[in-house]
Parts: sequence; C-alpha cells; structure tokens
Amino acid sequence: MTITIHHLGRVDYESTYAGMQEFTSKRCLQPPSDVRDQLWICEHSPVFTQGLAGKAEHIFMPGDIPVVQTNRGGQVTFHGPGQVVAYPLIDLKRAGYFVKEYVFRIEEAAIRTLLYFGVTGHRVAGAPGIYVRLDDPAGHTPLEQRAPNFTGLGKIAALGIKVSRNCTYHGMSLNVAMDLEPFSRINPCGYSGLQTVDLSTIGVSVGWTEAADVLSQKLATYLAP
Repeated sequence: MTITIHHLGRVDYESTYAGMQEFTSKRCLQPPSDVRDQLWICEHSPVFTQGLAGKAEHIFMPGDIPVVQTNRGGQVTFHGPGQVVAYPLIDLKRAGYFVKEYVFRIEEAAIRTLLYFGVTGHRVAGAPGIYVRLDDPAGHTPLEQRAPNFTGLGKIAALGIKVSRNCTYHGMSLNVAMDLEPFSRINPCGYSGLQTVDLSTIGVSVGWTEAADVLSQKLATYLAP
C-alpha cells in the first residue's frame, strides 16, 4: 500500500498536532487494511515545541513565540516559516519494520534530499537528526563517529517521533530558508551551543515548494514497506 501525500501549506501547529492524534486514534479502531498511510507536508508559524523528556532550562528566552508541550520524543525545537515539516503517519506493523529502522529511513530520506541539492548530510552517533559540515557542506569525508561532538557541524534537519500501537506521528523538519534567530533562544534538541543552519546559510538557494516536493518524494520512497 502506497503512502498518500497531503500538502497542507502553512498551518497552525496545535491544530495539526490534534489532527495527527485524531487520525492515529481512529486508525487504531479500524482494521489496518482500511486506513492508508499518510504523509503530511506543511509549514508552521513560529512555535517552540517541547518533547516529553524536555527540560524547561533548555528554553531560556521564548519571548513572543509560544511554547507547546507535546508527547513526542526529544527535547525542544523551533518551527517557523521557511522550514519544511513532514509528519509520516505510518502503520509500522503493516510496513514490516521497527522503530529503529523507521528513524533510519527518515534520516536517509533527509540525507537523499540534501544530496539532491548538492549537500552532504551526516548522522551523529547518539543525536538523532541530520548535520552538515559548516566548512564544506558538499564534502563527502565521513564524520568520526564518536558520542555527540558537534564541532564544525550545523544541524539542518531535526527528528522527533511518537509511536502509538505501532502507528507513528510527529516527524521531522528540514530547514530551507528561515529566520534562524529563534534557535538562539533555546538549546536546540537539548544541546548547549549546537548551531542550527538552513540550506540558505550554506549557499543553497531553493524555494520552499521545491524542497518540500523533493523531501516528500524521498520520504514516500524510503518509508515504503
């Protein structure tokens, strides 16, 4: 069964969060074959979202940006215009893979999206998400894989998921061309001093719509059963 892609445009975070919960709750009451997997692609107005394990001290200057407590994994992150947000609503039991592989597949889709735009994305051991070398975004030299060391790196894609009865919601974000200042008001993903970048700041000029189209197709491909 293929995934159905929905491009939602600019939507409110809290209503989208509620919609994901409602969709997941309903599909748990129906036979798995009756509910097709979906991928929601959108953009949010400025908002900080806090994960279940999130610590208040990682948000030190929210200012006029709302903070929303969520039930996803991970710590605090920021969503705003110029960022592509992807919410895969997948039945993992039907797809035939487990949570660890699900995370790997999402990260792989992000890496392949970046590669499409000439950027090399990297995983950092123990720190979900995708990172780029600030001094050589297109270079292919592998990172030394030791426990989280962000020296010389910028985070370009964040990941935070929830799995309920084998069904996923929440998801990932890819920074395209956004106001990065709000990231300075938090410790992104709980890491002090972690620099956040977007495609624009590393010299890649691409529109939001094109980035969203590429990411959605890569996710649909890599999340397939």
